[in-house]
Amino acid sequence: MSQNYLTPEGEAKLQAELQELKGAKREELSQRLRSAIQMGDLSENADYHKAKEDQGFLEGRIQELEAILRNAQIIVENSNKDAVFVGSHVTIQEGDFDAETYHLVGPTEADPRQGRISYESPIGRALMDKKVGDFAEAETPGGKIKFKVLKIE
Repeated sequence: MSQNYLTPEGEAKLQAELQELKGAKREELSQRLRSAIQMGDLSENADYHKAKEDQGFLEGRIQELEAILRNAQIIVENSNKDAVFVGSHVTIQEGDFDAETYHLVGPTEADPRQGRISYESPIGRALMDKKVGDFAEAETPGGKIKFKVLKIE
């Protein structure tokens, strides 16, 4: 499995979700299964089948989170603000549009509406290793865009 870049906040969020799934959610699901089994005839018991399906999804998510955390590399504050790297906050401007600031994160934490873009996304890839004043081009679903790096934090 490949490396997963996570911010310290992202790691804490995934750890909390994992603990919730392994604790309260597993217990709730086991109670649902016990209750469904007590109803008898499992072959026609919709509650039992739904609980078993939910159990499969729960266990799959637990395995996924454990794999992500096992292979996580925590993004530390980079004192080098000369070039864009994973963890950088980058202000860019496309043409005459307003400047936008993005935080480059790993794909697990990407949330473009919150200004968090993956370094694997078209814009993220175009930004990597760029310096203030550099221009970058990215092929996006909406077409090719060209933008300038204004600031790296």
